[in-house]
Amino acid sequence: MSTVPLIPLDNGVEIPQLGLGVWQVDNEVAPEVVSAALASGYRHIDTAAIYGNEEGVGRALAASELSRDEIFVTTKLWNDDQGYDSTLKAFDASLARLGLEYVDLYLIHWQSLQRDLYVETWKAFEQLYADKRVRAIGVSNFHIPALQRLFSETELRPAVNQIELHPGLPQDELRAFNAENDIVTQAWSPLAQGQLLSNPVLAELAKKHGKSPAQVVLRWHLQLGNVVIPKSVTPARIAENIDVFDFRLDNDDMAAIADLEDGKRTGGDPDVFG
Repeated sequence: MSTVPLIPLDNGVEIPQLGLGVWQVDNEVAPEVVSAALASGYRHIDTAAIYGNEEGVGRALAASELSRDEIFVTTKLWNDDQGYDSTLKAFDASLARLGLEYVDLYLIHWQSLQRDLYVETWKAFEQLYADKRVRAIGVSNFHIPALQRLFSETELRPAVNQIELHPGLPQDELRAFNAENDIVTQAWSPLAQGQLLSNPVLAELAKKHGKSPAQVVLRWHLQLGNVVIPKSVTPARIAENIDVFDFRLDNDDMAAIADLEDGKRTGGDPDVFG
């Protein structure tokens, strides 16, 4: 039985606060990786059409002895498929690759400002939600102006905003805006792709708590209230990443990690990417 806390979304659906991200996981390797995660207690799998591994994720889910309602599955719409009709078609294709009857969370992968199709795309998301083909809908890599436009031009607010977020890029303003609008913040690249893990501050905190630097960072996310989806293909590391519920960072620890902010991204800037 998983020990991961559940975070309620604005519609009452609950999302496990820690899950497995499968970006850069090869489709042929994905079944083994996802199966290892499920065996370690993960109940939340985060994929995307552009990752090219939805089919592999689906194979692992089909092979699992867990019931469908025990696993929270997220996938995302790629930028090239934005637009009303193309969104509906792309969702059908993702669902077929996953081998599922519904997904728990569907996200617009990037705001893609130059395309200026995210409002039209969101209206297709609202239709998928109304048709009960998704349990919740949200966005990824959206900044405040794009969120505000969705608020003013559509019916439903996103349940989740998945953004790059780690100690170097804590996104305080955007997290606060999300919270004020009942949007759950989900962190991708939560470990900054490993770039921060050799930091002496994290090393000292890891020593203090008898944990790894990665576990310290994941614990930081959890205590901030973020949903977090670390990625690994190594079974031992997958198991280590979920073993973060038996210790707690104190106020001094949290302050020390806050001082690591440098504003550096590991991925694209949402205002120009997509």
